Amino acid sequence: MDPLNTRAKLETLAAEGESETLEFKRSTAELRRVGETLCAFLNGEGGQVLIGVGPDGKIFGQQVADITLRDIAMMLDRFEPSARVEIDRVDVGEGRTVIVLEAPPSREFAPFIFEGKPYKRVGSTTTVMSQEEYARILLDRNHSRHRWENQPAFGVRLEDLDHEEILRTRQTAIEHRRLSAGTSMDVGDILDRLGLRIDGQITQAAQMLYGAKFLPHYPQALLKLGRFRGTKITGDILDNKQDHMHAFAMVREAIAWLDRILPLAGRFPKGSIFREDRQPVPPEALREIIINAVIHRDLSDPSSYVAIAVFDDHIEVRSVGDLPFGLRAEQLSVDHPSKPRNPHVAGAFHRTGAIEVWGRGTNRVIDECRAWGIVAPTFKVDMGVTTVTFKAEILPGSDLQAPSRHQVGTKSALSLDQVQVLENAGEPRSMSELMGPSGRSDRTKFRHQVLAPLIDIGLLEMTIPDKPRSSKQKYRTTAAGLDLLRRECE
Repeated sequence: MDPLNTRAKLETLAAEGESETLEFKRSTAELRRVGETLCAFLNGEGGQVLIGVGPDGKIFGQQVADITLRDIAMMLDRFEPSARVEIDRVDVGEGRTVIVLEAPPSREFAPFIFEGKPYKRVGSTTTVMSQEEYARILLDRNHSRHRWENQPAFGVRLEDLDHEEILRTRQTAIEHRRLSAGTSMDVGDILDRLGLRIDGQITQAAQMLYGAKFLPHYPQALLKLGRFRGTKITGDILDNKQDHMHAFAMVREAIAWLDRILPLAGRFPKGSIFREDRQPVPPEALREIIINAVIHRDLSDPSSYVAIAVFDDHIEVRSVGDLPFGLRAEQLSVDHPSKPRNPHVAGAFHRTGAIEVWGRGTNRVIDECRAWGIVAPTFKVDMGVTTVTFKAEILPGSDLQAPSRHQVGTKSALSLDQVQVLENAGEPRSMSELMGPSGRSDRTKFRHQVLAPLIDIGLLEMTIPDKPRSSKQKYRTTAAGLDLLRRECE
């Protein structure tokens, strides 16, 4: 690797700051703490320790002699089981070197211990793992290779997977600081880092996350979407769609379908001059439940599927499979532990920032529904199917002709979403930051329907106009846009 490129990558890593997967140590005088942190990385999502970098990210380097490398080797010998840690050195000038120690995620061999103790990573902090957690991970290791998601995918090769989706996972995970910025662009390497390729074989978890072809061997990759007239599944079918697709596509397809199918109701919040148009159920709550249905279903059952059914008075999200590890339906409404049935599938979603790992998802859904002014959803497990039901008034037929959010304007002929963008972009904001208040999830539609028209008429501008798709791109309201907002409030 070219030294200049290596130094540049080092500076990029140092600028990120310490995180769940990155730790700085000033010198090898802290080797014991280095070992503890590497142990935590091996027991979790993997990570890198940079020796020769201060806590603030300032690069110092250190002199590296043969005895330095022997000390590091002796430190690595104190892991049980034996750990695979990659060592690299970066010359930073004046005879000084930064040592990079990288521990890949190694859950199939976890839990690791260092000097007789297991460690875990919580944010940017390394702590000792509890005996209970250590015992649970040890039990998982004994069974990990027998789980369905860890078995080799039948007849699936690397070229059969959706490479664009794999690279999207890599990019999003880096943005959320849940994957090292130095992660290779090679899709095989990415799968290895995510634990989705074992001994060179594509796992069934990888197939369900990124597969492009599912029949005849994987019929459980099925998404069913239906809008029924009335309150029962025996009513007339107003809209029906079924297709086989990988997990990330399932979530996007389901959310896009609901955006089209659900009606928008208008109201004027107290103290506001703008009409608020919103769906009968909070979009973030629906999104959370859909993701849960996709990642926690029983993937080993070829009859498994995810189904969303919309009726006149409620919405049901169903997934085949009982709740995992003894959880009961009533526990989902209170504090409960996170116990994913498919940890590698859940792990890939966690890397992208789509979910947390603390078991708080259903609690947030309940809070969002109450804040929205509707009753909390109900959770039921019956005959091997888990169903989440949202009560909401969805008038017969209105959902098929309802105007979309971007069609409902203000007195300036802008949509509510566009007005919110102008209000929020007084200071430069990223697309993700501007999308948040709208509840939208489709970046392409948001760019074309909301941002592009504002840019075209001079109300919004890009901070990097010569590179429209730059990862550092932000948007800000122009003077004309600010003037329009003032006139809207008059």
